[in-house]
Amino acid sequence: MKKGWPTKTLAEVCQIKPPKSEAREKVPASSPVSFVPMEDLGIDVKFVQATQTKPLSAVVGSYTYFADGDVLLAKITPCFENGKLGIADGLRNGIGFGSSEYFVFRPDATVSKEWLYYFFSRETFRIEGAARMTGAVGHKRVSKEFIEDYPIPVPPLAEQQRIVGLLDEAFEGLATAKANAEKNLQNARALFESHLQSVFTQRGKGWVETTIGAEIKFIDYRGKTPVKTSSGVRLITAKNVKMGYLQESPMEFIAAASYKGWMTRGIPQKGDVLFTTEAPLANVAQLDTDEKVAFAQRIIIMQPNAARLDSTFLKYLLLSQPVQQRIRTKGTGATVQGIKASLLKLIEISFPKSLATQEEIVSKLGDLHEETQRLARLYSRKLAALEALKKSLLHQAFTGEL
Repeated sequence: MKKGWPTKTLAEVCQIKPPKSEAREKVPASSPVSFVPMEDLGIDVKFVQATQTKPLSAVVGSYTYFADGDVLLAKITPCFENGKLGIADGLRNGIGFGSSEYFVFRPDATVSKEWLYYFFSRETFRIEGAARMTGAVGHKRVSKEFIEDYPIPVPPLAEQQRIVGLLDEAFEGLATAKANAEKNLQNARALFESHLQSVFTQRGKGWVETTIGAEIKFIDYRGKTPVKTSSGVRLITAKNVKMGYLQESPMEFIAAASYKGWMTRGIPQKGDVLFTTEAPLANVAQLDTDEKVAFAQRIIIMQPNAARLDSTFLKYLLLSQPVQQRIRTKGTGATVQGIKASLLKLIEISFPKSLATQEEIVSKLGDLHEETQRLARLYSRKLAALEALKKSLLHQAFTGEL
């Protein structure tokens, strides 16, 4: 905190939870007022976007009241930790109602509402609040006492407005940069998806029409649940199989002594294709190690006839939109979609008869995929850097360094 800036508690500088009687005094019960449910309260959106209206009589009983200029802050997990907050503005008749899980702050003449908004935007505030939550798991809330007693620096109003102006300008630039990076990241991924789809929808001559079951051996460990240990042979589950790659986490194991007795249905080889049969359905990756690994539920290991079908080509084939669509059409289940092995074997596939042609396609797709991954890493780093800069600016703002 900057030396010379007075510090007060939030309760000293804000009216917390203004009374509903204000609304009743302002307008008749039949008058329309803005309604803001929790899903409409933004993250990194300075002003509340109120799109719904209801009669005052319909909301005054059980919802939280606020007015133009008040600052809303979600109090329940995970909305609080996610940073759901905003300044009420442009409300119908100047009046709003919303979730009972809002704190409402009305700053006095010594505190700017924008100063308060940015103060609540700090990650350190959210971390401290989350650590002091009370209540049952899934329904934890930031306590009223924590909020009321929380200290806030109160520099002169002109200084608050100067700093808010700097933050507004910086955050507008950060938002533009973030939107551009996210769009570029989406474009990079879309380029690969588009090329992958074109390979399997605009086929040339000499393609074989067949089914998964006719060309591929299944090693199926579904329905078996191994005993997990803290170390030993790595266990791969459906959680590790993502779209096109294997993810290390969660890192789970079975005892090395159990490996032989467990892997009785077949031993996977490096390059085998892994397919998730449910939760999620149709994620596809390739086994990327020669080390011993064990497999658990919801994964089928696919070993194609190597004389006819390249394993990496099979991975791309199963990732392609036409085949994914066929698989999902055969899927069953209302809550969690899955597919039976017997139905999976009937899925129609096609591939070039020539292995050399398959390998040529794999090479091109591999190069494009690597370039896509390089761009994804680049834009992900940019997004992380922008987020770090935002945190730094907020820290500087409330320590008098901006």
